[in-house]
Amino acid sequence: MSSAPASLNTPNPVASTRAPVPWGTWGLRSTAVVYLGFMVVLPLTAIIKNGFAEGLTAFWGDVTNPTAFGALKLTLIMAAIITIINSVMGTLTAYVLVRFRFPGKGLLNAIIDMPFAIPTLVTGVMLVALYGPQRTVGAWLNSHGIQVIFATPGIALALLVVTYPFVIRAVQPVLMEVEKGQEEAAYTLGASRWTTFRRVVLPTIMPAIATGSLLCFARALGEFGSVVVVAGNIPGATLTAPVYVFGQIESQNQRGASAMSILLLAISFTMIVTVEWLQGRNKESHVSD
Repeated sequence: MSSAPASLNTPNPVASTRAPVPWGTWGLRSTAVVYLGFMVVLPLTAIIKNGFAEGLTAFWGDVTNPTAFGALKLTLIMAAIITIINSVMGTLTAYVLVRFRFPGKGLLNAIIDMPFAIPTLVTGVMLVALYGPQRTVGAWLNSHGIQVIFATPGIALALLVVTYPFVIRAVQPVLMEVEKGQEEAAYTLGASRWTTFRRVVLPTIMPAIATGSLLCFARALGEFGSVVVVAGNIPGATLTAPVYVFGQIESQNQRGASAMSILLLAISFTMIVTVEWLQGRNKESHVSD
């Protein structure tokens, strides 16, 4: 009689070794994937479908007609110019913030992030308020034959402001990790500040500069809010690709707008993939060191 209860209380080894179903983990993964699908994949699918609705020939015609090609060419040129400028000035600013102490450093560090916080449309309004033809600075520049607003210099200024933080925020944390003793050793050996920066600091921060520059270029490709205010949007002169897309939507030409959007998305996606590759390569180099 006593053996029966004992057998009932004995745990089943098969049941005790069975792993619990990770419903929480699968639920989180499913939620993330579904959200990504609704927010990114579905819109991308729709725009690709619209862009190629009438075949590859129609798509090619939409992106190579004179107005569209001129807008794309201007956008690429402007993005390349401001990327070069911000690569240099962003690296310089990051170096100053990390290596020097001066009054107002904290305020400057906070102001750098302002383009992330304010609407880009406000950036365009600020530039018009400063460089507009009826303003003091704008009138003085116009009297010397320099037109900023409703011309390509206005586009360049707007893009410079909007993309200013990218290189700085990419380079700054890398500079913080660089040991200052290496620079001091170079100074001890008689190297100048420029030689030390070029041979000691620059090789270390080059991957970060490349990452920030690619992000800067990708951001400039899609800038709309500030550019639409300052550019004048003249086809063949100051019309950029994002503003061209907006114009095509207003003209009920969704196929043309989608075609240009696909091209911009492809370029930006290539930049982002390159950034991810550079960051992964940089992490591997740090691990190997």
